Order: sequence, then structure tokens, then C-alpha cells
Amino acid sequence: MNKKEKLLKQKLDYHYKYFDYSQISPDPLEFLHRYSDYYDIEISGLLSAVFAYGNVRQINSTLNKLHAIMEGKPYEFIKNYNSKRDDKLFRKIVHRFYSSEDIVSLFNAIHRIYINYGSLKRLFLLYYFSEEEHLKNAIHFYSRNMIDIIADHKEPSRGMVFMFPDPFKGSACKRTNLFLRWMVRKDELDLGLWSEIPTEKLVIPVDTHVARICTELKLTKHKNVSWKMAEEITDNLKIFDAKDPVKYDFAICHIGMRKMKF
Repeated sequence: MNKKEKLLKQKLDYHYKYFDYSQISPDPLEFLHRYSDYYDIEISGLLSAVFAYGNVRQINSTLNKLHAIMEGKPYEFIKNYNSKRDDKLFRKIVHRFYSSEDIVSLFNAIHRIYINYGSLKRLFLLYYFSEEEHLKNAIHFYSRNMIDIIADHKEPSRGMVFMFPDPFKGSACKRTNLFLRWMVRKDELDLGLWSEIPTEKLVIPVDTHVARICTELKLTKHKNVSWKMAEEITDNLKIFDAKDPVKYDFAICHIGMRKMKF
């Protein structure tokens, strides 16, 4: 590690420690910390990630509505979900690209996943192979299956496809990588429920904030947000923590969101 890299590592480690649980707000990750039950956290995590695009106030507003409908018991709500009874609860909820019909289809799909697989982890692990460098292939097959389950033998809508992007099509898959960060990593912020996947397999969730800061830090040469950019940033962060490069994500993202200097 050269002198510049050592200086950058010092800054990264400083910001990682500064952005602890006391700095969590505003972030959709807050919703996961409402719960202690494994399944409540997993379901809240999926919803928080799927809706994590746009203005953070809008994101949290939608998530508050969804959690209110679930009455603070995500797993119980999903396990007992009845389409004839419960679909109408979401008729007035939309979120940018998602129609109320998309949201209804998502909740029906989550219900079927927990009935058929028992958890989201069991579904995702069907596509995870430890010999692979990172989770690109796993995310690709997981996303395809999720869209198929949500569409339920119909042509998927634009919103459904947007919920689970595909790295094979160049997407940075920010929201899926965000969900995986929450599930795999374990510290004050991330929940670490999926211990079967090593943290070095994760890829950083890249949005415009992360892209801007990482460009300034010369962690990427790519100009457009893409899977290639996410891989490049992750590989460069491994210089500073080979086993857990994505630990710096929350700090980098919030420095960008809050327009702070790195």
C-alpha cells in the first residue's frame, strides 16, 4: 500500500467509525432495526431495498405506509396473507415506477416464497456457489426467479422488472446489493442474518451519491453507473479491507447524500 492509499484508508476507516448507528437516519435501513425476529427483519429488509429509490423522504413515507398495513408484524402478515382479503389494502399506494398492482403482486409473491421456501435466504442460496468470485451470477438467477414469481405466469410489468434488475444487462443492481449488504454483513448497522455468504463476495450498492464520491476518490474510472463500476469500486476497496470491502458503503453513501466533504 503506497502513501496515498494509506491516507485514503485512514479516511475511509475514520468515516466508517463515524457513521455508526447514531447516524442511521435518514435511511431505509432504519426499518429493519424495528425488529428482532429473523423473519420480520428479512421481510422488512426486502421491502426496504425494493423501495429504496428516489428521495429518501418519499422512500420512508412509502415504507411507513407498508409497515402500518402490516401492523408492525411483517412475518405474521406475510404468512397469513390472503389475496381476496388483503389485496385491497394496497389500492391507494404507489411509488414512482410501482403501481398499486405491482405492490399487490409483490406481497402475493413474498407470501408464496415463504410458504414454498421458508425464507428469502433459502431461495437466494439456491443460486449461490462459493467458488464464484462475487454474487453476479447469483443475483442474475435470483432476479429472474423473483420476477417470474411476482408476475405469476403473466407478462411482467415495467415496475416488476425494475424491482429486480439484472447485472447481466449492465445494471449496478444497487437495491439488490443493498439488501445483500444488510443480510450478509454484521455490525452496528447491518444485520448479518445470512452467515453462509462471506462478506468478501458482496458488491457495493452504487447509486449517484456513491458514484460521485468514488469518482472523486479515484476508486473508479467508469463514467456511468453500472455493474462494471460497482465491481471496480469493490475491487479497489479490497485494497483497504480484503475481507469486508463493502463496510465502507454506508459512510460513502451518506457523505454523498449529505453533501459532506470526504
